[in-house]
Amino acid sequence: MNSPTLAELTEAVSTAVPVVSLGGFNDETLLGLTRQIEALGRYADALRVTAAGEIAARSRTEDGPAGLAARKGCRSANELLQRLTQISGATGASRIGLAALTRRGTSISGARMPATFDHVRAALETGELGIDAAVALTKNLAPLQDRVHPDALDAAEMELVAAATGTSPDSSVPASADEIRIQASVWRATLDPDGLEPDEAHAMAKRGFRLGPERNGLVPVSGGLLPEAAGRVKRLFDAYLTPTTAPAFLNDEELVDKDAVKDPRSKDQQRHDILIGVLDAMARSGDTPTVGGAAPTVLVTVRAEDLDSGGAGYADGVESPLSPTTVQQLVCSGGTQKVLIGKNGRILKLGSAERCFTAPQRRAITARDGGCLIPGCSIPAGWCEVHHVIPAAEGGPTHPDNGVLLCWFHHRTIDTSGWAIRMRAGAPEVQAPPWLDHTRRWRPATKSRTALATRVSGHHHHGR
Repeated sequence: MNSPTLAELTEAVSTAVPVVSLGGFNDETLLGLTRQIEALGRYADALRVTAAGEIAARSRTEDGPAGLAARKGCRSANELLQRLTQISGATGASRIGLAALTRRGTSISGARMPATFDHVRAALETGELGIDAAVALTKNLAPLQDRVHPDALDAAEMELVAAATGTSPDSSVPASADEIRIQASVWRATLDPDGLEPDEAHAMAKRGFRLGPERNGLVPVSGGLLPEAAGRVKRLFDAYLTPTTAPAFLNDEELVDKDAVKDPRSKDQQRHDILIGVLDAMARSGDTPTVGGAAPTVLVTVRAEDLDSGGAGYADGVESPLSPTTVQQLVCSGGTQKVLIGKNGRILKLGSAERCFTAPQRRAITARDGGCLIPGCSIPAGWCEVHHVIPAAEGGPTHPDNGVLLCWFHHRTIDTSGWAIRMRAGAPEVQAPPWLDHTRRWRPATKSRTALATRVSGHHHHGR
């Protein structure tokens, strides 16, 4: 079957879609229209790339003031393209770059010359290849032009175009742009394994991690990780992302709606919370460099009257004030130290640390609890904070009989999530929220394998 022409596609879409809304169509019609619209979009993309290439060719820097962009008061072809089309600079650069690799030249005799990536050009012009897949393909193969034999590069291009258009002997289903990017990177590594070294050297020079200025209560992060570093981070996150299964103590009869126990956090939010646990564990490590003779610790200041009444606090190095909830969580896990400052700013009295669990106490609580006490949470003990079951402000002692392990997220939400914790003869028990367990039973809570072994052993002997 011949591919429909641009005019035929335009007429089909404009006839079938008289209004913006597609809500009135059934599923199959919607899917068919989506295919037609995308095919029309690929034609439009090909024209966009061609137009961008022509504008760039007429705006060459060597033409100086006579170039098209300069005559229109623009510094570059990309700036002219942005003003004409309202696209971003990145999109303009992508179109111009792709056009340079797929634009046919003219010989001295006037004959048309093939493009650098002529198979890509042909597939773009017929509307079979989308711009995303074309960019993914050319971005990986273009650096090989001076390093790989032209025949090998041509074979790779043909294979990738066939995969992207569904004309490959291996599959008649067109590969997505993301799949083409992966396949192209494999071709690149196979054709030029030695070329990976300069890429890695460049990546080493560009690697980095940055914290941006705080905006709307969030501090943006940016930068770039080396692939092996990213792999380690991904595996770490994968290992501890909260499962969506029900807590083990609930059986099918007790749990009516299993979907209700899925973690309310998005995967991104879970990764954020896991990162906090990792950083806290590193700060407590004896191998971590000290800051001013002490382990790396965030200093939070709050007035005594605000601490008692639930006021805001201020963290060193962070512009935005911290909410009362955050302050109370930090006090609960990190303790306090009273500093009396005179009206003139002089330090009049420095108290000793209070409400702060010592390292030996933390080790004892870790041995007892084994990890975050909330059932279904997989955060290990080393990443958890110690929570005062009875708040210190209400007279609760800083003692293992009043301290339990909670991950950062469950500590932050313990007063609002519906989970309840109590101590019974020095051992923690948890009560699930009513929407999760209508029986509202208190159950022993520990993830310590030695404690579980003791419990199992007791059941075993009792059964005998």
